[in-house]
Amino acid sequence: MTKHKSPLTKFAVAGALTAVLAAAPLAGALADDMEKCYGVAKAGMNDCKAGEGTTCQGSSTMDGQKNAWVLTPAGLCEKLVGGSLTEG
Repeated sequence: MTKHKSPLTKFAVAGALTAVLAAAPLAGALADDMEKCYGVAKAGMNDCKAGEGTTCQGSSTMDGQKNAWVLTPAGLCEKLVGGSLTEG
């Protein structure tokens, strides 16, 4: 049986992620308490790496793109729906 998430649930998760990311200072280097989280960025909102033929920041073309990442506080990524510490 497949369970579908309601749009409200997806919106709540996206809002929580946005709030966490906005509160986290993003320095030029990857801080020890931050990690790359693949598969959770909204289209055009990734921090970097969005696949073949793209540039970098803001270049993802779809929500949840598996090869685009955003920085998240360590330990948060794998708690997010679709979040992964590895590209793919």
